[in-house]
Amino acid sequence: MSQQAASPGNKKSNSFLKAVLTTGLLAGTLDAIGASVHFFIKTGRNPIAVFRYIASATFGKKAYTGSYYGMAAWGLFFHFFIAMSFTVLFFLVYPVVIRIVKNKFIVGVLFGLFTWLVMNLVVVPLSLAPKSPFNITNALTGAGILILAIGLPVSLMADKYYNTRN
Repeated sequence: MSQQAASPGNKKSNSFLKAVLTTGLLAGTLDAIGASVHFFIKTGRNPIAVFRYIASATFGKKAYTGSYYGMAAWGLFFHFFIAMSFTVLFFLVYPVVIRIVKNKFIVGVLFGLFTWLVMNLVVVPLSLAPKSPFNITNALTGAGILILAIGLPVSLMADKYYNTRN
C-alpha cells in the first residue's frame, strides 16, 4: 500500500528527470554538432579540437599536450555537463518565465542568448581556456548556434513537459 501511495510522486519526479535528461542530451548533441560543423567549415580542421578547447577550460595547456583523445573525451564530458546544467536551470525557471514572456519561441531565443552571455562573459573568462579577441562574426555565429541548439529545443521540450502535466 505504501508503495502505491509513493508511486504518483515518483512518477512525477521520474517524469521530470526523464524530460530533463532527454532534453539535456538533445541540446548537448545539437550544440556539439553545430560547434563541430562550424569549426570544420571555418578551419577545415578536425572538430575534435573543439572538445580539446573545452577541456582546456579545466586543464589549461595540458589539454593540447596531453592525450589527444583523452582530452577530447574530457571536453565532451564537460560539454554535456554544461548543457545538462543549463537544461536543469531552464526547466526549473520555465514556469515563472513563461508566465512573464508568454511565448515559448521568444523564451527559447532569450535563453539561447542568456546561455551565450553566461558562457562568454563568465565561464570562459574564469576558465583556463585560451582567450581570444572579440570578433562580432564569431559572437553572432556562436549566439545563433546556442539559440538553435540550446534555447529553442530546451524551451520547446520544457513547454511540452509542463503542458502534458496540466
